[in-house]
Amino acid sequence: MVTLPDDRCPRCGGAFHCGMNDDRPCPCTGLTLDAALQQRLRVRYAGCLCIHCLRALAAAVDNAAGAAAPPTCRTPS
Repeated sequence: MVTLPDDRCPRCGGAFHCGMNDDRPCPCTGLTLDAALQQRLRVRYAGCLCIHCLRALAAAVDNAAGAAAPPTCRTPS
């Protein structure tokens, strides 16, 4: 069965289908978002975001965390 987009992402405006109430897991259940990002999203947006926006936001957090990490020291061999 094909599911048609029936929701609009409040971040990008794109059409998508939220699978929260479907028989199978929604695609977003396979994505891990840190607690701080989840809280910011709850405050900023009403409803679900599309999987594309969720992936982009998760990647931005991962990239920022990597950039903020201190460089590792290496001693000469």
